[in-house]
Order: sequence, then structure tokens, then C-alpha cells
Amino acid sequence: MEGDECSFPPDSSDDHSQRGSVASSATLSRAQDVLIYLFGESAVHLSVEGLGSVTVQELGRIVREALHIPESAQDAFAFWLSSPLLELQLKARHQPYKLCRQWQDLLYRFTEASEEDISQDEPCLQYRRNVFYPKSKELQIEDEGVLRLLYEEARSNILTGRYPCDPEHWTGLGALSLALDEGTGLDSQKLTTTIKEKKLSSFLPAHVAMGSGGLFSTLRGKSSRQAGLEQNLLEEYRKISTSAGNPPEPTQLLHQYLNTCHTLPYYGCGFFFGEIDKPVQGLLQRIKRKAVNVGICLEGVYVMDAKEKHVLLGLRFSELSWDHSYPEEEGDSHILWLEFDGEEDGTPVNKLLKIYSKQAELMSGFIEFCVELRSASEGGASAETDGEVSLSRQPDGQDGSNKNGRGGRRGMLRRQSSVVCSRVHSLNTISYVDNGKEIKRLKPKRAASFFTRQASASTYSAVQVTESLEQG
Repeated sequence: MEGDECSFPPDSSDDHSQRGSVASSATLSRAQDVLIYLFGESAVHLSVEGLGSVTVQELGRIVREALHIPESAQDAFAFWLSSPLLELQLKARHQPYKLCRQWQDLLYRFTEASEEDISQDEPCLQYRRNVFYPKSKELQIEDEGVLRLLYEEARSNILTGRYPCDPEHWTGLGALSLALDEGTGLDSQKLTTTIKEKKLSSFLPAHVAMGSGGLFSTLRGKSSRQAGLEQNLLEEYRKISTSAGNPPEPTQLLHQYLNTCHTLPYYGCGFFFGEIDKPVQGLLQRIKRKAVNVGICLEGVYVMDAKEKHVLLGLRFSELSWDHSYPEEEGDSHILWLEFDGEEDGTPVNKLLKIYSKQAELMSGFIEFCVELRSASEGGASAETDGEVSLSRQPDGQDGSNKNGRGGRRGMLRRQSSVVCSRVHSLNTISYVDNGKEIKRLKPKRAASFFTRQASASTYSAVQVTESLEQG
């Protein structure tokens, strides 16, 4: 992600660099072959002169020409350095080659990966969606090539479960992918054959297509559940092929796919890795942690269960305050703190969620940058704001009034059965009330220690924790 408030480590070109041998300046001055990876298992092959000093801005111009990206959509994409351990969106001034040389330093700083994993990890340079590109502008794009790039990325995020969605969403999206890949004129027999050849995981999220029946269920072959998924996919495909007299154009299908994805509040998010405390089930049980993906976009913050593929907490910027803290002692963690309104036994309270992550500093800086962008947009031309966002916007003065978005009572979160909706009841949070004079800690029904150390005012100014805060 772009660490707008976080500086990357300086380039270390001497013999002490953690990277391996580096090509000489004479070699780098000659034309070098470069692969820019795209979603959909494709890449752009370029020959670049002066690779060691070329910037993202210069590289972007070359890639846009190669992909025939129209000027009106040039801001829709950005360059990313990505690997299974870390994803960073680069700024126009960044030099990708130099950042690749610093990759191990970045992994040590922003991940908990082992030394062995870090030594074996290599980033790839990707050209993908810009997280700061408004969805309202994306809806205006008509160029098929641009729509196809956006579609391939959205499809990947759907299939991998990065964008959690409900059955009515992933079935319809799977049918649209089938229509885009194979056309809309297949009969039932050809459809069934195509699905079997490509497998359900080519059209439906992997955790849905594979199920969780274990080894025995897998060995039994196609289960009744998979047969039902195939049937639902076929029915949705038939709706597409018979919805109009003339077969829909590819651009229509692409727009339909992306419009459906736009209904997911975390579409277009940048993602970070972290952990949260699991709720304690008994007095003697040790506190364990759960892996989460934290998605941040121009609209808000979304904490998702990395295993179960559903949303644990979704907050608009008008509904939260935030901060991050650094480790004070050896063994402590970097923490992103999210504060939001909740309820404890019928009493309105503030809740704190701790997200343990070495990327907490990146997340905090990214949130602040998004809030500033929204404030500038709303202060100038509010028409740029998505209709969906404006429906849930709080009264003036609550959003972007200061660094952490505090000011007045925020809207209560709703709990629903959809994977898209928050599950506040399943979170291990700290509850407190602020009567204007002091903060009082509320003891939860289950005995648990929420703080491993005293949070001081300097490390979490958003909640103004005092020295008298009860330690549970």
C-alpha cells in the first residue's frame, strides 16, 4: 500500500545491502527487458533504457501506450510491488528498481515473515487498479480494454475470497464470467462440459467451490452440493443469454460485472494483514488471535476473517476514530486501534478494537490520507462522491472535522446474516464510556484482559486514555 505518512527505508547501494548482487550502472544504462504483470495471467513485455533510475511516472506512460489506455482513464491504474508477503502501491516519484533492491528491508519492517521466507520472497511489478480512483469515475468508463483490466482484477478478488460476497452475488458474477469467457450462445450440454473442464473454481470463489467437507468428501467426486452449484450457475447463465433479443455486447457484461462488485462496500480496497484477539470462552482460557485482512478504501475500513471469508467489522470514516501505537517493550506488537460506537447491556458505549500488525503504521497513514482526500472532495465538488456513500453520510462536522474524524455520536452498526455485514458481537473489544470528564472502563460479561500494557495519551490521543484507566 502507499505509505503516505511512512517513509520507505533509504536506498542502500553499498556492500551492506541485504539484497544480492546488483547489476552495474553500465548494464542498467542499456535497454533492459521488463515484465509488467496484469491480472488474468498476462503481462506487458517492455524494453526500458535506464532501468535503474526510471520512475513510475515514466514507466506509466510507456505502459499506457502499450495497452492503449485512453487519457480519460489514465488515473484508474497504478503500479504495485506485490508478493504473497506484502503489497505496496507506488507513487509517481518512486523508482521500482530501487524499491525491489530494498524489498527485504521492507519485509523486515512491515511483516512478521520468517528470515527464510523473506530471503526467498521476490516481488513482481503489477499494473492494477489505483485504490484512490473513485468508483463514480469508474462507472463512466466505456473503453473495453480498460473495463477488461478492471474486470480481471475484480474477478481475481472474488474467486480468492478477498471480496466476500453472498450466494446471489457470486452465482451471478460466475455466470457473467462464463458468458464473457465462452459467449452467450452455449447450449446446456456444452455448458456442462465447459464447467467440468474448467472446474467450478474458475467461476465461483474457491472456498465455495471446494467446500469444507474434508478429504473423504473430496474423494467421493462431485457431491450433491457441487451439483447444486453447477445447476445454479447454469440457470444464471441462461438468464443472461435470454434476457434480451440480441446477445449482450462484451462491454455490457463487463459493466454488469463491475456494477455488481460496486455494491460491495470494500470494492477497490487496498489490503493489509493483521491479527485480532479471539473472544475468550472461559476464565482459564488463554487469549488467542485470529488472522484478518484489513481493507481500506476511500469510503472506510473493513476487517475481514481471513479464514471464514466474511466481514467482522465495517466502518465508514464518519463512524470511527483511529490511531496506531508502536511497541514499548520487546515482545509487544504494533497496533492499529479502531474506535467506534456500540452497546453493552443496552448502554451506549465506545468500543476499541486492537489490530496487531507490523503494517499498523501504513494503515494509519493510509486512513488519514483517504480522509483528507474525502474532505477535499466533499469541500469542493460533492458530486464526485458515490451515491451509496452519500446515503450513509453523517451530518456536517462529523466526517473529517479533525485528524481522527471525531465529533458527535456516530451511527450504530447493524448486525445481519450477510457475509458483507459486520459481526460486532463476535469481536473481542474494549468497551468504555466517556462522560466528558473521565473514561470509565466497563467490565465485560466474560472475564478477559484487553490491555497487555497501559496505553498512554501520547500513543492513543483519539480516546484520551488516562493513567486511572481500570485494567480489567
